[in-house]
Amino acid sequence: MADLLFKISPNIVLGSYISSRLGLYAKEWGSRYMVIVDPVLKEVRNTDSLYDSLSTRNIEYFVFDEVDFSSDSETVKRVLELSRDAHVQGIIAIGGSSVQNIARTVCAIFNESNDVYDYFDGTAISTEPLPLIVVPTTIRCPFLFTEFVPLIDARTRQLKVLKIQNTLCKLALFDPNLHVSLSPNQMKSIFLETLGIAVEAYLSQKANFFSDMFAEKAIELLGTYMQATEGNKVSSISPEILLSHGGCLASLAVTTSSIGPSTLVGLTVCARYKISRSLTASILFPYVLEDVAKFKQDKLVRVAELLGIQEEASADRDRKVSLLVEKIRFWIALANLPARLKDLSLTMEQLAIAAEDASQLDLINGMPRSMNADDLFELIKTTY
Repeated sequence: MADLLFKISPNIVLGSYISSRLGLYAKEWGSRYMVIVDPVLKEVRNTDSLYDSLSTRNIEYFVFDEVDFSSDSETVKRVLELSRDAHVQGIIAIGGSSVQNIARTVCAIFNESNDVYDYFDGTAISTEPLPLIVVPTTIRCPFLFTEFVPLIDARTRQLKVLKIQNTLCKLALFDPNLHVSLSPNQMKSIFLETLGIAVEAYLSQKANFFSDMFAEKAIELLGTYMQATEGNKVSSISPEILLSHGGCLASLAVTTSSIGPSTLVGLTVCARYKISRSLTASILFPYVLEDVAKFKQDKLVRVAELLGIQEEASADRDRKVSLLVEKIRFWIALANLPARLKDLSLTMEQLAIAAEDASQLDLINGMPRSMNADDLFELIKTTY
């Protein structure tokens, strides 16, 4: 088991309608903010209460809502210029991973003097960051509490991972009511990716007793969520709150552990070909479990138990793992997600490049077993 090194900076506030108190919390770090928001939220008017909370407390702000799911270094440059010109005292990020990653990068280099691409090329950040408040809306943000930000280098369409200050994020607000605008299939897709993140943290070579504690509870809550959506009365807590709690704990698990192959390849495929990370990661997820079953069977049996997958006590471990994989594939079909990578209209040559990109990142050292580009490509071929 890996050594434990744990340091986390933000205050975490989680609860229904807690986002309506955003202005109260934001006052602690400034009175002039840039708000980076997912454009989807603008369409469904899911941010009105957040803006009202800022206005009623006399907090000045302006909104940037031109971030897409594959935002890159050029978006960082644009947001950085706008925030500096406005002399903001902090940034509020409302949305999913793309919004969070752009905001975290801008806050990290706000007080730096070098060109943005210097940091993409490895220059260390040495100044104090701009305060950041995050309001995740899809709860699948594996890097949220880490010192790392995955971003796309617009020059090459390659994924880069920047190391940032661990004091950057001041507050994380998790409000399950921000999920109500999502369709049932979108919720199932979010569930699958979040479950994959929690399981990968649980199976990682970097896992330790502390990350296992977060991962196990995240998996249990996510399993309860899925049972609730299937009509089983297993909890008095609403499904949306269960999903939000599970996502928060999954992110915390990654903080002291690591993502795994499905999330990593999902990130590099998204960077290269602008295909949703969720799609690629969900397709790979059951195949990763089958690969891991060869050497971490006990942990997979525990995952099945936490998800409430029942089997007679006398069943052997192979049977329990098989039921787990079957259940994941059933949930993928239930969400109307593709089952094979070829369904994403990608060639094997394109996927080989994505595997090579993944193998060049330090994140490759956190996989469930030692892996290189060839190992990732073999996994991709099985999934194709």
